[in-house]
Amino acid sequence: MTAFKDEWNLGMALAILHSENVDGKVWAEAVKWLFLFGPPTIRAMISQASSLATGEFFPELSPIGYTVQGEPLYDIKKLAESLGMSEEEVLIKMAELDEEHEIQSLYDESDTHKIQ
Repeated sequence: MTAFKDEWNLGMALAILHSENVDGKVWAEAVKWLFLFGPPTIRAMISQASSLATGEFFPELSPIGYTVQGEPLYDIKKLAESLGMSEEEVLIKMAELDEEHEIQSLYDESDTHKIQ
């Protein structure tokens, strides 16, 4: 099976975003690829849009800290409640995504900056 990272390239992902007739699932996959593997400027724009959307659609969620790279961190219990899932389900899903895309979304406290 081809790794997700290798299924797309920058030109393909941007073409999908500009298409007026693309399927929503394909569009979401292109955005996900850009967020995970796109150039830093595009990743920053998607991260900012994601933060704005989280604030609007999940107002009960606010970051409890940030990674050293500046990515927001959320309380697993509050995240699970917002998504209508158990904490265990959220942790399993995050671990699956981390493994699938070779990323890190779960952090030790020592690797974070807390908000006072």
